[in-house]
Formats: sequence, structure tokens, C-alpha cells
Amino acid sequence: MTRFVQGYLDHLAVERGMSVHTVQGYRRDLERYLAHLAARGVRTPAEIDPGAVSSFAHALQQGWTAPDGSNHPPLARASVARAVVAVRSLHRFGVQERLTTDNPAAAVHPPGGGRRLPKALPLEQVQAVLDAVDRSTPTGLRDAALLELLYGTGARISEVVALDVDDVARLVEADADPRQGLRLIGKGDKERIVPLGSYARRAVSDWLVRGRPALSTGRGGPALLLNSRGGRLSRQSAWGLLRSAAARAGIEAEISPHTLRHSFATHLLDGGADVRVVQELLGHASVTTTQIYTLVTVDHLREVYLSAHPRAR
Repeated sequence: MTRFVQGYLDHLAVERGMSVHTVQGYRRDLERYLAHLAARGVRTPAEIDPGAVSSFAHALQQGWTAPDGSNHPPLARASVARAVVAVRSLHRFGVQERLTTDNPAAAVHPPGGGRRLPKALPLEQVQAVLDAVDRSTPTGLRDAALLELLYGTGARISEVVALDVDDVARLVEADADPRQGLRLIGKGDKERIVPLGSYARRAVSDWLVRGRPALSTGRGGPALLLNSRGGRLSRQSAWGLLRSAAARAGIEAEISPHTLRHSFATHLLDGGADVRVVQELLGHASVTTTQIYTLVTVDHLREVYLSAHPRAR
């Protein structure tokens, strides 16, 4: 079973070119699946039947006890759906590669559910977070560059921390053409070009001139954003920096780097941007994914109407 799963993960990484983070997500879900099968006494792919797959999905929804005695609470509907999709894909791979003769997961479908709306911050709260950064220190200049890039481009946190100096140096020079865009590498190694606004340009320029030299020890190599030890800034550290800035700004809502991405998209649509343009900027493969943000703006318009119009109620 372990070799079966590892072969599939290798297929995702090598042949389908999925990112390390995506493959890690599949690995976590499939490790849960292997533990569930082991508890049922299943040792080979040929022994798996539809009942084993269905019971796995049920266990995720109801909570389960692992073979080592540890208790696991029920997962959210979206997490269960993701795990079921991973299992279905695993068994489809097994049939395609002729490792198994049938697909026991073919009739097991992920749980449905309502669409969860992305959480975006109002513009004034985003501004408060950006203003909460102390730009008089090297680390503050780095934090400002990080946050301005996240909100100014709508990039994923993994895309921003992967940037190198050479990716942005030509864009922030004094005589740079403001029409030049920033090259980002998204999911599945898909490339897109996004505009780099004046605030992000200035923040990155200040970091390169006055901040990065103070933190650079050579350990970060070509990395744009460095940690306090001179290495490349990690996704986890970037998350912590954003939360610290939000706390200083007095933002009590749960916030993450993706919150700024959601805010970027929502504010663009509020300002009249076409959903197809926002799709390209976010790097969504399907416009259906982007259209969820239009639901957010419609809800916002409804709230404003109900509170402001004298005959709304």
C-alpha cells in the first residue's frame, strides 16, 4: 500500500508538475487513508472495496481513533471533500497504470455543501495593517515590501516568498517603464504577469536599497525577502509577520496572507473591474473560481442598500 501511494505521489510531482505544497497536501490525506485501511486489516490495493472507501469518508466526517489510540475530531466538510478527491484520484491512477483492475472509489463522491465566501478586509483595515509596519528598520522595510506585494498584486504567499531579486530589480529602477509587470509562477508552474503599482514598487525599492543589505549574509542567495538570519523568508514566517502587523493595527478578525489576496480581488470588483481581468490577475484556471468574489460584492451592495435607502425595509 505504501508503495502504491508513493508511486502516485511521484506521478503528481514529476509527471503532472504539481507544487511541493500540493503534493504534501495529497500525502497528508492519503496517509490518513492508509491508516484507516490498516485498521480494517487491508494490506494490498486488491483488497480495497467500495465499503472501505465509504467508511473512510464517514470516519473523517464523524471523527476517528487511529491505530495508535490517538483521537481525531471530525474534519470540516471541505477537508473531507479534499481527502475523498485524493482517494478517488489515487485509485483512478491505479487503474490507468494497470496496478489494479478496478476502481473501488468510483461510486464514492465527496460531500457537497454550500459555497464558502472568501473573507476580505475593508479597505480601511487593509490600510491600517500596511500603516502598522515600522518602516524605519530593515525588518520593517522587508515587512512593508511583503505586505505591499501581497495586497498590490493579489499573489499567493508561496509566489511572493519565491521571488528573487532579479525578478523585481528592473521593475523598481528610477527609469523603469511603469507598464512592465511582475512575473509570477503559480500552481502547476503556470506563469502570469501582473501589474506592479507605485506603492509596491516604492516599498520593494526601499527594501532593496536600505533594508536587504543589512540582513543579507549570503545565506539567502538570490532571494528577494530575507529572514533575520539572512536566509530566504519562509511562508510560515511571512504568515506570522502579517498577523503581528494586524494585531498592531487592532484588527481582531482572523487574518492570513490569503486574506489580502481575497481583499485584492474584492476591492477590484468593487471598483468596477471585469471578472475576467480579475481571473487573469489571480491566476485562476477557471472563471468559476473567480466568480465567487462577485457574490461577496453583491452581499456588500445589499448591506449598503438596506442600511442607506429609506424604503429598503
